Amino acid sequence: MRLGNALVSGVVAGVSRADLLRRGGRSGVALLLAGPALAVAPAKARAATSDNDLAYARLFVACELLACDFYRRALGSRHFDSGSLEALRGSLYDERKHLHAVGEILRAAGQAPAKPGDIDFSYPARAFASRTAIAALGARLETLFRGAYLGAVAGFDAGDLKALAARIAASEAQHLSVFAGEAGGERIGPAFPRPLTIDQASDQLDRFTA
Repeated sequence: MRLGNALVSGVVAGVSRADLLRRGGRSGVALLLAGPALAVAPAKARAATSDNDLAYARLFVACELLACDFYRRALGSRHFDSGSLEALRGSLYDERKHLHAVGEILRAAGQAPAKPGDIDFSYPARAFASRTAIAALGARLETLFRGAYLGAVAGFDAGDLKALAARIAASEAQHLSVFAGEAGGERIGPAFPRPLTIDQASDQLDRFTA
């Protein structure tokens, strides 16, 4: 599934990037940005959720699906010792919790979030060939996730979703610290990490979709 040309260009067949994020469609972004066409019964009662917040939720579902896919591959690579495997398993557990939380935003609005297998992810050549390569990729992905959630602290409309984004960003920063050290970088990052806009995050996410 190709996300990117639609999101990079901003316009597909007369539909703007914002429209795709708000409503979904049946093009390359159909499952990631699925809108009312995939409506289901709400998971729980919630005040009306803005189109902007639903767009963020769809983006984060895709981010978390990518995160889970990455951690599963890293765990299966056989390049890590028992201590590192425990950290990877803990991070995968966290990402699954995040996936459930952001998916609930859509379910509560009567929409079905994308699920494992809906998006085909791709990675750089030999990304899982060594421990160092995996760590470098992990740091890159976690930097994306942290920046996306930090951006959503300002980007979300609903106050409770702003708080959720801040909490998940803190979790992703912990994951990033582990990989940064593994890759030979600094475990302690910048005092003020850079947030990403929804467009910036979607553009970066596109680099990992087939």
